[in-house]
Amino acid sequence: MNELVQRLSQGEHPVEASLRPEKTATAFKESIDRGYVHIKFTNTKGGTDLGVQLDTEASNFNEADFLNQKGQVHIVGNLTLNYEKVRCIADIDLATLEGKGHLEPIEG
Repeated sequence: MNELVQRLSQGEHPVEASLRPEKTATAFKESIDRGYVHIKFTNTKGGTDLGVQLDTEASNFNEADFLNQKGQVHIVGNLTLNYEKVRCIADIDLATLEGKGHLEPIEG
């Protein structure tokens, strides 16, 4: 297993919603609505910015109040990192657009 994938698969790591041009809950909601979000693992060298194809069945937006930037979203989605298929799981606080997350290797 790739060293970065292995490290991000062990325990929880600080993450943030990676948004451009501005980092707002509204911009994050627009990304979610498109079904594709960028999650940045901030405790790696230079940060690791991952594009995540959302699994809307596994994700949870019920506690999110995007308009008032309150609550939390549970993001789940798949991607390939360094040629390895992984699932990204992250909980993001809408007030700060930061939270915790990890990767899970996908077998097969």
